[in-house]
Amino acid sequence: MSVLRSAALFAVAALLEIGGAWLVWQGVREHRGWLWIGAGVMALGAYGFVATLQADAEFGRVLAAYGGVFVAGSLAWGMVADGYRPDRWDVTGALVCLAGMALIMWAPRNGG
Repeated sequence: MSVLRSAALFAVAALLEIGGAWLVWQGVREHRGWLWIGAGVMALGAYGFVATLQADAEFGRVLAAYGGVFVAGSLAWGMVADGYRPDRWDVTGALVCLAGMALIMWAPRNGG
């Protein structure tokens, strides 16, 4: 699987997981109702499916790498959806997480 396809799958997974969690948050914390909660639960389920499409067969590796995407994606979601303004430490931390994700997922390995 190409790095580009793998990165695209991580982006779709992040959209579904972060978006799903945000919808549940809105439904419960902002009292928007069960429709929002239900949509969030469906998005979270779709996230679980998308994660299985990564070529790497190691669940732990894929989910650990996705953690870096989740950190950066959560900050980006907050900026777009809630007007959050990350500071330089937020941005630096997100970049460190993305670098870790790239090492975990795409570093050359013996025999693979």
